Amino acid sequence: LPISFSLNNASFLEQLEELEKMFQEDHYPDNEKRREIAAVVGVTPQRIMVWFQNRRAKWRKSEKLSVKGNKKYPTSSA
Repeated sequence: LPISFSLNNASFLEQLEELEKMFQEDHYPDNEKRREIAAVVGVTPQRIMVWFQNRRAKWRKSEKLSVKGNKKYPTSSA
C-alpha cells in the first residue's frame, strides 16, 4: 500500500516519538495502556497493538545482531 502523505510530517514524527518513548518504558502494554496511547497518538488501539508487535520484532532483530557482533569481536574486560 502506498504511504499517504496527507498527515502532516511534524505531527507524524511527534506520534512516532511518543510511541518510541512508550516502548522504552514498556514493550508489552496491556489493553488499557494501549487505549491510553491510542488516545494520545490519535489512532486506534488496534494500530497501537500492531505497532508494538512490529517494534518488538525490530528490537529482537537488533538484539540478535548486537549479540552476534559481540561474539565476533569479543572485548576483554580483564
